Amino acid sequence: MTFSFKLFIAGSNPKSSLAIQNLNELCEQYLQGKYLLEVIDLLLHPELAELHGILAIPTLVKTDPEPMKRLIGILSDKMKILSALNITAA
Repeated sequence: MTFSFKLFIAGSNPKSSLAIQNLNELCEQYLQGKYLLEVIDLLLHPELAELHGILAIPTLVKTDPEPMKRLIGILSDKMKILSALNITAA
């Protein structure tokens, strides 16, 4: 099973950097080789915010496996993120 994520950020700022770092660490620790991550900068592609229903940033969208999930913030609470995304920490 492969997890697919889209992380919506707005430019290079501390919150964007932390969200990217935290998500990369989580994926490498728990999903090594079983995930796809697309980072989308809404400053470069503002039209994608409306298309994907993004109201706050950073926002993580898990598209696969279903059900789709959205998480807002810097993704710092690993156990909360794992639970919300239905990823086992075993």
